[in-house]
Amino acid sequence: MVRVRIAPSPTGYPHIGTIFQALINYAIAKNAKPQGKFIVRIEDTDRTRFVEGAEEKIYEALDWFNLTEDESPRRRREGDYGPYRQSEKLEIYQERAQWLVDHGKAYYCFCTPEELDTMRKKQQLEGKSPMYNRTCRDLDPKKAAERAKKEPHVIRMRIIYGGAILKIHDDIRGDIEFKKDLIDDQVILKSDEFPTYHLAVVVDDHDMKITHVVRGEEWISSTPKHVLLYQYFGWNPPSFGSVKSGFVVLHTPLLRNPDGSKLSKRHGHAAVSWYKEQGFLPEAILNYLASLVYNYPKGEIFSLGDFVDSFDRTKIHSVGARFDLTKLKWMNGEHIRMMDNKTLKIALADFYKDDLEIIKFLESEESLKILDLAKTRMKTLKDFKNLVIPTKPELSNEEKNVAKTLLENFSKIDSWTKEAILSAMRETLNVHKAKGSVLYKIATGYESGLPLPDSLEILGKEKAIERIKKSSE
Repeated sequence: MVRVRIAPSPTGYPHIGTIFQALINYAIAKNAKPQGKFIVRIEDTDRTRFVEGAEEKIYEALDWFNLTEDESPRRRREGDYGPYRQSEKLEIYQERAQWLVDHGKAYYCFCTPEELDTMRKKQQLEGKSPMYNRTCRDLDPKKAAERAKKEPHVIRMRIIYGGAILKIHDDIRGDIEFKKDLIDDQVILKSDEFPTYHLAVVVDDHDMKITHVVRGEEWISSTPKHVLLYQYFGWNPPSFGSVKSGFVVLHTPLLRNPDGSKLSKRHGHAAVSWYKEQGFLPEAILNYLASLVYNYPKGEIFSLGDFVDSFDRTKIHSVGARFDLTKLKWMNGEHIRMMDNKTLKIALADFYKDDLEIIKFLESEESLKILDLAKTRMKTLKDFKNLVIPTKPELSNEEKNVAKTLLENFSKIDSWTKEAILSAMRETLNVHKAKGSVLYKIATGYESGLPLPDSLEILGKEKAIERIKKSSE
């Protein structure tokens, strides 16, 4: 059975990049025959950056996007492959690191941070890539073990050098080769006895029976270290993709801003919460994220189910995905227009749950009819309020005269239809030689909005005249 995972860290609130990775992993699991498992593992060993409540926010985000996992710390069942929090596996990591030391695959390192800093600066001055200079690599194992009982230390991988080439295959990038001489003797257990990412990810993927490792391209350079750890332990690695033999990896492209810079946490629109606050639909965001790296065969607008059914991981684009908010807004508007009015009303009620004015409007008789109009102009749920809730305008004396004429013409209408309303509006504009925007301003407080004759017809003659009286007082 296919088993894939994402492994977010609770060091901040959910990032849209995490959702992107979740989407790809989810599609791989649910497209598989038989259907696979989508797993969430929490990498919480970085206690200095730990944020209280961040793990719960990760689950909330996944639920909002309907990417709910099959296994995780909150979804434990008998026979699962937990624990799913790294902080609950510290003894296991320590035992595995010690096993590597005992079998000559790793060694104790006693170099201080100051010594390492001096070493790196010297290498940089010499034009070399900063790497550990292997000072502790050839210490007598027995003496090093005795020192480790009383001195601060880390445990490092022992890379076997000599010009050998390590080859991996990437499902979307092809073969990638690494010279072993350029692979650092990576720290795998820190001085506080917490694992680094490199040890923990290999141990976890093995213990959790992960079959396909799919992650961002920033981890390409780390892959050979992980491949070597699998070899050191004598474990069969995950397929890292789909090729029948050898070590294979699927590295998805990074999400980037339109200028090519990496979309990171320092950008406001990187946080999932920002999209909620701006009134984006989760299904539209998923549609957009998928379209950045995958050509859906039936057009630009599709659902999560459509994406899963058609998904082929070997056809993911390898080029960096440029994140364009303008395109996302267009796509969000398309998804709004696809919603039936009752579903949209529920979405609006949830988005505006603390806005009593909107809630009152949504409970009114005309709200469902107005929704038909509002959908044609909305790009986000946040657009709705300014389209349907008027604000009192600041009118000039000339504009107040226009309002007075408009009231007189509206009062003469016997059959309150959009045709009659439009005729009265035209007559008013002709008298004052005014632009149509002034009528929007008088009727709504804004200079544009929903088609005015249509919305005033739905509002009714009495309410329309009362609104214009209030705006012109």
